[in-house]
Amino acid sequence: MSGKNSVFRTKSIAETIAETKSGGKELKKTLGAFELTMLGIGAIIGTGIFVLTGVAAADYAGPALILSFVFAGMACTFAALCYAELAAMIPVAGSAYTFGYVGLGEIWAWIIGWDLILEYTVAVAAVAVGWSGYMVQLFKGFGITIPVALCNPPGQNGGIVNLPSVIILFIIMCILIRGVSQSAKLNDVLVIIKLTVVILFIVLGIGHVKVANWNPFFPYGVGGVFKGAAIVFFSYIGFDAVSTAAEEVKNPQKDLPIGIVASLIVCTILYIVVSAILTGMVPYQQFHNNAAPVAYALARVGINWGSALVSVGAICGITSVLVVMSFGGTRILFALSRDGLLPQLFSDVHPKFQTPIKSTLLVGIVTIVLSGFLQISRLAEMTNIGTLAAFCIVSISVIVLRKREPDQERPFRCPGSPVTPLIATAFCAYLITQLPTFTKEVFVIWLIIGFAIYFGYGRRNSVMNNK
Repeated sequence: MSGKNSVFRTKSIAETIAETKSGGKELKKTLGAFELTMLGIGAIIGTGIFVLTGVAAADYAGPALILSFVFAGMACTFAALCYAELAAMIPVAGSAYTFGYVGLGEIWAWIIGWDLILEYTVAVAAVAVGWSGYMVQLFKGFGITIPVALCNPPGQNGGIVNLPSVIILFIIMCILIRGVSQSAKLNDVLVIIKLTVVILFIVLGIGHVKVANWNPFFPYGVGGVFKGAAIVFFSYIGFDAVSTAAEEVKNPQKDLPIGIVASLIVCTILYIVVSAILTGMVPYQQFHNNAAPVAYALARVGINWGSALVSVGAICGITSVLVVMSFGGTRILFALSRDGLLPQLFSDVHPKFQTPIKSTLLVGIVTIVLSGFLQISRLAEMTNIGTLAAFCIVSISVIVLRKREPDQERPFRCPGSPVTPLIATAFCAYLITQLPTFTKEVFVIWLIIGFAIYFGYGRRNSVMNNK
């Protein structure tokens, strides 16, 4: 363990767990394996399957989008096994941030925690804008037109505020304040609805697949497969949100690995099947700038009632993503605050609901402002680089902890270590290189701001100073 004043100082697993039971800042344990699996599916199946499939097919991979999902899914699978080992061993709120603190040291923990705050808040804001677009279209179907000034941000189509996204995020903030069990129950209902809709699309669409639409299979070359994988990686972020709930799980050693791995397997299979059917139903070029490719494909082959149902399912699907991603962001902020790296007020727990009230309010307000008043389509790509960086740190932490603490109890062991964590790191590092230059530039700027906060406040106020 590094010295007391070192930026690489680490926490022991025992003290990390003990801290969750002291100071009146313990979260209520209400979740089981089923809720965790549904939480993961709730975060993963959403914008990726209902929006990004069309974008990635038209602009990056063509019909080879199937392989993009396979490649991205493989990267996530290796990383998920690493997450499962650490989440079962360290059942504490904070996900990759906490794992990095224990495995690699405070500075690495801060980097990834700060990074995850950006990832979750920008992702929530971006997804809320997508939710607003689907809701506006649904209202139009009923003959109700929302004025463009109230469904667009300033500077876009004469907009003043994106009111639907503001309203949905305010409702979700209130639900999260009320309690995680209520949030989980809402998520369960939404997940069942959207899984039903996805399966309906598969059943309706498979009979309209034309093999000719898969030719050429590699219109953008093999390189397009990997660029597509880097883009659709956004579709997979969410299983890591399961580990942010670790402290609120009744039997984390058993249930966390089940929730992480099961949600990833279910979603990977659905992504591959849906992308194959989608590009088989409609020539991939037609999905360019199409924000609702799944509904569009059904309407294109004359199944208008199915298209309408998919739109409803997309709204439910994207709503559940908003619930889970907002939840994840509040827990990362809570963990950083409890460790003293951010002001302690953000780790205050509501006396009745036992939820991190001020963290939830801050994440809610920031995401409301972003989605309501900013055009953030390019910033949404930031979620990819943040998640990929987190996966690298988690994977390396597994190797370090296996070496440093070989006798530590591991209820779930990542198979094939250290090879599996190394493969996960290599996959994720390669996908980072495939992201747009703008994404990398914004990531560096955010890290510079983070370093200023850490060395100006966090290092001095860290609870590790008193250890």
